[in-house]
Amino acid sequence: MSEQIKQKDREYIVGTYGRFDLVAESGSGAACLSADGKEYIDFTSGIGVNSLGFCDPDWIRAVTGQLWKLQHISNLYYTLPQIELAEELTGRTGMAKAFFCNSGAEANEVAIKTARKYGSTVLEVQNNRIITLLDSFHGRTMATITATGQDHYHHYFTPFVEGFDYCRPNDAEHLKSLICEDTCAIMIELIQGEGGVNDLSRDFADAVQMLCREHGLLLLIDEVQTGIGRTGTLFAYEQYGLQPDIVTFAKGIGGGLPIGGALMSKNCCDILSPGDHGTTFGGNPAICAGALTVLQKLDNAMLKEIKAKGDQIRQRLSKLPEVTELTGKGMMVGISLKEKDPKDVLASALDKGLLVLTAGSRLRLLPPLTISREELDKGLAILEECLC
Repeated sequence: MSEQIKQKDREYIVGTYGRFDLVAESGSGAACLSADGKEYIDFTSGIGVNSLGFCDPDWIRAVTGQLWKLQHISNLYYTLPQIELAEELTGRTGMAKAFFCNSGAEANEVAIKTARKYGSTVLEVQNNRIITLLDSFHGRTMATITATGQDHYHHYFTPFVEGFDYCRPNDAEHLKSLICEDTCAIMIELIQGEGGVNDLSRDFADAVQMLCREHGLLLLIDEVQTGIGRTGTLFAYEQYGLQPDIVTFAKGIGGGLPIGGALMSKNCCDILSPGDHGTTFGGNPAICAGALTVLQKLDNAMLKEIKAKGDQIRQRLSKLPEVTELTGKGMMVGISLKEKDPKDVLASALDKGLLVLTAGSRLRLLPPLTISREELDKGLAILEECLC
């Protein structure tokens, strides 16, 4: 069965993914079953998407319940699930308004467009420029791959969108030197996920906010991977003591269905006017109903448990001679290795029944936030075996 599916994939699907040797068929919690009947412990959660694991019953009830009422209607009309989700997000963050779309890349697109219109209308900038960080990742659309500070994304697809400058992470002096009369915003990830699970220092984050306030720039924080409880708080910026003007999110809020968005502060939430931006599917009522369930489950007790499980992972792995450094926060974990190639460890773990990721030169773990202690122990035992 698996070989037939893989052959059809090669025949009918555009080859933009370097797939691993697993045909997934079903799942429950943090356990995934292949088409051949082999069980895997999932330490990837669909790259941070399945925040409640596979097939959470409450989430399914919320989505299917809404499907029986209204599966879609355009954003030319009002729907209650979208309003309820926006109210929950703004109430818990203190941000003013929300915009909903379909993905992290789209969320970052609206942040970029908002910042540029803000620059044109409020700062009276002639040629809006946005500073991002080297090793960042903000998406795969033409604007967001240009915003991404990784050179290998900047090949073949010329001409790229103009107006981005790239700062070395944790280098405040370099950041200061890049600010000019055309700068309208600074855009950062507090933990660079795809770039290698790289942590920004608290001092640098403070400097970013200070420079934004000093020059009247918008502070954009990309929390597509770090947001929605992944680091042990609803958003990672809370742990840095920051007050973003725009924070973007996606992945984990949907619980497995596509949704992204941006939360905007009072000083920029009314910058965009009707027709400036939009989306056909953004804020879909069924997906918003599921997302609201995700947020409601992420109460203080669950956030505390996420931190505790993150500590458990780090305590176990820090004892291994092969592990030289652990980065990230909560249940977003980067693992630097002494001698082993992360890709070889990933392949070994897959063979033994554990799904892990790589990012840059590190292994990367993004387990479901609801993973049981038993599943976590089982997965860590496999990983320890692969690293010994």
